[in-house]
Amino acid sequence: MKHHKPFQPDPAKRLAHYQAADINDKLIINFRDISHTMRSLYEGRGSQKRILMVLLETGPITQRALTERLGIQPGSASEVLSKLEHAGLILRTASTEDRRTTDISLTEEGRKQAAKARALRDRRHEQMFSCLSQSEKVQLLTLLETISKDWDSRYQEASENKCAGQKE
Repeated sequence: MKHHKPFQPDPAKRLAHYQAADINDKLIINFRDISHTMRSLYEGRGSQKRILMVLLETGPITQRALTERLGIQPGSASEVLSKLEHAGLILRTASTEDRRTTDISLTEEGRKQAAKARALRDRRHEQMFSCLSQSEKVQLLTLLETISKDWDSRYQEASENKCAGQKE
């Protein structure tokens, strides 16, 4: 099977495009680039490491609550949970409160793996913002929260329509 490299634009053309862009386009370009970097650093919402870390935070949780918290489809969760169970990292047991549901909990080895993944994530988060001083981090956070709040209200309908379209 032939693997294709992701498209990499000519760096000189990319720089020229960036330099010619207005301030709003430069902001969007930077948001896009940061988004691509973050996606490459993190596995998906339903990754094994993410599930282990959520279980470490929550303790035992129903499979339904776990999928809702992760924002993934139940079928996707079942596949990953089967792999984690086979690896001896989680236990799936029938709920004592409702036999129709399954409770998910970490094994001792699962707790160790989750703690290790969390420590790596925390170190990476520190590194990601190490180029900023504490006051710059606070300023950036304030600005991002302002943008996020505005975009949530301004583009809420577009976001809901997109999500509804994905479910069909």
